[in-house]
Amino acid sequence: MATIAIFHSALGVREGVRDAARRLSDAGHDPYIVDYYGDSRRFDDYPSAADYVNKVGFPALMQAAVDGVADLPDGFAVLGFSNGSGMAEYVATRRAVTKAVLGSGTLPLAMMGAGAWPAQTAAQIHYAADDPFRNDEWLGSVIDSVRSSGAPLEVYTAYPGAGHLFTDSTLPDYDEASTELFWKRVQAFLT
Repeated sequence: MATIAIFHSALGVREGVRDAARRLSDAGHDPYIVDYYGDSRRFDDYPSAADYVNKVGFPALMQAAVDGVADLPDGFAVLGFSNGSGMAEYVATRRAVTKAVLGSGTLPLAMMGAGAWPAQTAAQIHYAADDPFRNDEWLGSVIDSVRSSGAPLEVYTAYPGAGHLFTDSTLPDYDEASTELFWKRVQAFLT
């Protein structure tokens, strides 16, 4: 099984991230939660989280994400939620990562200073059908980058509902059926 670095959303390490680690561990993987805020900071609403992210800045957060996996040997997988998907992408363009799961977030490679998606890194993308934070231009850019590299790609963008972090049972976005389908697909991808 795989070592999997998990990157939290802008809300920080919440129950959805801890649930992800439990599910992966139960499936025989070795999950590793990366707190790229570095201080267990968490938020209960998106505006406060966005203010914090903007204050710290993406360059500092992306560097913290890379630093957070410094001790992992090459060949691990990454899984990110929302803002954490951007961190997972960034790490995948800087390290030898085998697979990348991007949940409810994509960030064009050019915004991260990356030239191309690594051909050895398979990717899987997930979004709710009506996710209010989904940027279709950014999503299309990432899909094009992965396809251009020749890396395997799976895209699931029609989970029912308008939830953003639909796998976190403590948030109003939560959808149980979508969560179970998400994890079924993720587990198959990571195996």
